[in-house]
Amino acid sequence: MEKKREKFSSRIGFILVSAGCAIGIGNVWKFPYLCGQYGGAAFILIYFVFLLIMGIPVMTAEFAIGRASGESAARAFEKLAPEGTRWHRLKWISIIGCYMLMMYYTTVCGWMVNYCAKHIRGEFNGLSSDEIGGRFTDMLSDTPGMLFWTILVCAIGFLICFFGIQNGVERVTKYMMAILLVLMVVLAVHSCFLEGADAGIRFYLVPNFAEMRRMGIGNVVFAAMSQAFFTLSIGIGAMLIFGSYIEKERSLAGEAVTITALDTFVALMAGFIIIPACFAYGIEPNAGPKLIFITIPNLFSSMPGGRIWGALFFVFLTFAALSTVVAVFENIIAFDMDGFGWSRKKSTAISAVLVTILSIPCVLGYNVWSGFQPLGAGKAVLDLEDFIVSNNLLPLGSLAFVLFCTRKNGWGWDAFIREADTGRGLRFPKNLRWYCSYILPLIIIVIYLKGYWDMFSPMGLVKTLLWFCFAIALLLFILFCTRSKKSAENNPGK
Repeated sequence: MEKKREKFSSRIGFILVSAGCAIGIGNVWKFPYLCGQYGGAAFILIYFVFLLIMGIPVMTAEFAIGRASGESAARAFEKLAPEGTRWHRLKWISIIGCYMLMMYYTTVCGWMVNYCAKHIRGEFNGLSSDEIGGRFTDMLSDTPGMLFWTILVCAIGFLICFFGIQNGVERVTKYMMAILLVLMVVLAVHSCFLEGADAGIRFYLVPNFAEMRRMGIGNVVFAAMSQAFFTLSIGIGAMLIFGSYIEKERSLAGEAVTITALDTFVALMAGFIIIPACFAYGIEPNAGPKLIFITIPNLFSSMPGGRIWGALFFVFLTFAALSTVVAVFENIIAFDMDGFGWSRKKSTAISAVLVTILSIPCVLGYNVWSGFQPLGAGKAVLDLEDFIVSNNLLPLGSLAFVLFCTRKNGWGWDAFIREADTGRGLRFPKNLRWYCSYILPLIIIVIYLKGYWDMFSPMGLVKTLLWFCFAIALLLFILFCTRSKKSAENNPGK
């Protein structure tokens, strides 16, 4: 007898867990500094447009595949695709993607927990800017310390998942998200009332189209498009699994809109926390990746009560990162449960050991293996792992989900619409079929190829062409797996 699949106990649990998966370091770290680089509100307006036309349709597709199949990405294609097609080969994008994401995300989450502890202990009090920058460098070079924090994150994440969907993932994530949202509002209000913060608020809320033109309209549009695409954690089945844990009372487009709105709210509040405070203390908000670990500690060290506000900020960051870790760990556990028929206990134990071991290269990349720079000078193991996930698996996985929901030899548009519109709430527009079949895949392909160009064009023409050939090969693999067959055309869906 087939074991009954676990379900969320409530709609709010599903929304908060799914939003927790989407809400991560990118919302709090990347979004504010991109706003700082690309003209504030002008960037935000374009970002909103791409969330609407790209993020929500792909998320709806993931949820629909998960709910219709009742499986993780490990078996969803097999269950829904017509017999004789190759769609099942694309499950490896999700499986490899989730593992590779956790190979470096656990390390970065460990940084957050470490910095939270440092702020609570007051270690940044009275330090100069150079000394604060040195603390980050010292942390990266401390191999035992880095291993400790990474293993701690893995242990916490898998322990939560061990107790199941309702008693573990849903219960803990709801509390984390509630605390995260409260902390975020408190920190945003505090930053907005700092002396001199009004200039930062104007920068953040009033579009600066002159700055946008100076940066290049094409660069701003592509940055907004890429951030909208990557912020929702779509493409590696991370959302698909939560679709498999929900009932059919609510339509999926409405749920995707709600989760996207919550994810966007957190990103906007992160900007209200960081940008007004940067203006108040004369710190550039476009500091790039060092914003969180060097610029922000400098900011709090200059602020009255900075020890408390800094600790609260990194508690906020830690919960944002941990919510994603728990969500992706649940995907990894579900792969084993669905693919091998293992119990949750066995899958959790094996996955915990495997993910912990796979996380070690990222830790060593900043100390023992610091001489290994796979993508050029200054690029560590983390950069390689992030490139594989962000520039390859996320866009290619999203492309696979969209094509699966629109192609006749896949699940098919009619089956997708039936599932997406089942239940109360917002319906997915049926007249978007042509857009989802042709325009949306084209947008994803452009993001994918542009990511390669941005990464490798500084390395010279020959290396760029070689990497582009590799990118095209991966793209052709996707298209090969989605190629029509006569048998599939005669049997367009189950």
